[in-house]
Amino acid sequence: MQLSDPPDQGDTLQQISNITVARTASIRRSTGETDVQVNLNLDGTGQCTAATGIPFLDHMLHQIASHGLIDLDVQATGDLEIDDHHTNEDVGITLGQALNKALGDRKGIVRFGNFLAPLDEALVQVALDFSGRPHLSYGLQIPTQRVGTYDTQLVREFFVAIVNHSQMTLHIRQLDGINSHHIIEATFKAFARAMRMALEVDPRRAGAIPSSKGVL
Repeated sequence: MQLSDPPDQGDTLQQISNITVARTASIRRSTGETDVQVNLNLDGTGQCTAATGIPFLDHMLHQIASHGLIDLDVQATGDLEIDDHHTNEDVGITLGQALNKALGDRKGIVRFGNFLAPLDEALVQVALDFSGRPHLSYGLQIPTQRVGTYDTQLVREFFVAIVNHSQMTLHIRQLDGINSHHIIEATFKAFARAMRMALEVDPRRAGAIPSSKGVL
């Protein structure tokens, strides 16, 4: 068997560049309840601007950007006089749509990611797959109803929204933790790092769909 010559390094870099150059998205979602604008660059440096009217959610969006090394700008207005639910959910929906658009056909990505994040006594594991099949397994046991003014039930609603609209499979497992803030923040950090791993371009794929079926 005659082996083919290895690809020229310049060719490989060009393949990677072709995949990553357009991995951006800008999505606006406007309803009778909220108006959300998300600008996203998957190949960023962790820059984040977040103004949702929900301070704790803004803090978590900063975790996604910083630890996921994506550039993220989220601007949202909503019916916060009712509660935070609609804005929280619609930010998740719009961010999921932006991820899906920025990924395009998902050629060349690693696809799978996992991370185990400690935050003091809290320990949370996240595994995800940009599979094209939305699924969430959510295993957090958050002991208090609120962190500051943020309703901790909304953590699950955020991830439901982002999963359904980015078409990812996401498993979240809490291994330890008694402090609600620590548990939630460890979750977002683990999610960001797992996503960063999955979104990386694999040069050995040479731009191919990361599936034995040839399609996601």
